[in-house]
Amino acid sequence: MDPTSAAEIDAVILNFSPASLQVLNLVLSVVMFSIALELKPEDFKRLLKTPKALMTGLFSQFILLPLLTFLLVLATRPQPSIALGLILVAACPGGNISNFITHRARGNAALSVSLTAFSTVAAILLTPANIAFWGNLYPPTREILQRTAIDPLSVAITVGLLLVLPLCLGMMLNARRPDLAGRLRTPMQYLSMGIFIAFVVLALAANWSLFLQYAHVVAALVLMHNALALGGGYAVASLARLPTVDRRAITIETGIQNSGLGLILIFGFFNGLGGMAVVAAFWGMWHIISGIGLASVMARRPLPALGSGPV
Repeated sequence: MDPTSAAEIDAVILNFSPASLQVLNLVLSVVMFSIALELKPEDFKRLLKTPKALMTGLFSQFILLPLLTFLLVLATRPQPSIALGLILVAACPGGNISNFITHRARGNAALSVSLTAFSTVAAILLTPANIAFWGNLYPPTREILQRTAIDPLSVAITVGLLLVLPLCLGMMLNARRPDLAGRLRTPMQYLSMGIFIAFVVLALAANWSLFLQYAHVVAALVLMHNALALGGGYAVASLARLPTVDRRAITIETGIQNSGLGLILIFGFFNGLGGMAVVAAFWGMWHIISGIGLASVMARRPLPALGSGPV
C-alpha cells in the first residue's frame, strides 16, 4: 500500500450532484419494490412461527458483522475515512442481489427474501444505531462523526423512505394483484440486477480517475471484510444447527451488503468523503463477484437428505 495515497484519501471528496443522488434514490427504491413482489404477509407469519433461522440471520447481519468489522478495524488500523466506510457498510441491511445469488446457490430463497425484508425494516433503527455505536468506539472515526454531526433520525427517515416504503408498496401489489405481480416479478428481478450495477457505475462515473487512484488502498481490506462477513454468516448458522439450505441463505445474506444504500448515506450525510465512498463502491463490485463465485461452488455440492448432516 502506498502510504501517501492512504494518508491523502481522508482529504478526498468525491463529486456527486444532487440530481444524480435523486436518481440513485429512485433506483434503490425500484430495487426494493422488485424484491417485495415476492413477498406476502403470510411469509412473515410463517417465519415468526419458526423464528430460529430468521433470528439467526438478523443476529449475523446486525450484531456479528458489525462486531467483526470493528475487530478488523482494530487489527488493521486503516485511515479514519476507510474505517468508517467499513463500519457503515457493515451497518447496512442485506443487498438486493442476495436473493438472486441465494437462488443460484440452491439455498433457501424464501428465507433470503424474508431476511432482506426484515433487515430492511430493522435498518430504520439499527443502521444509524450501529454507525453511531461502532463509529464512536474507535477514536479516529469518532472525530469524523463529531465533525459531520450526523443525525440518526435523518438517517432513519432516509432508510425508511428509500427501502421500507417501496417494500410495503410491492407487498401491497402482490397481495391485491398477484397476477400483475407475477408478470412483473421475473423481469423486475433482472432489471434490478442491471440497475444495481448501473447504480455503482453512476456513483463512480464523475470520479473514475479518483477511484482508480485509491482503489488499491482499500482492496485488501474490502476482500478481508467480505470474507469475514461470509465466514461469519456460515459459522453462526452452523452453530445454530440450521439446515444446509438455511446456512447458505444466511451466509450469502451476511456477505451481500446494501452498499448502494451505503453510497447514498455517504453522499447525503458525509459529503462524499473519499475513503468511505471508495470502500462502498469497491464493496458494490466485489460482493457480486465473491457471491456468485461462492454460489457456484455451493450449487455443485449436493443437498443432504432431510434429517442427515450438513453438506
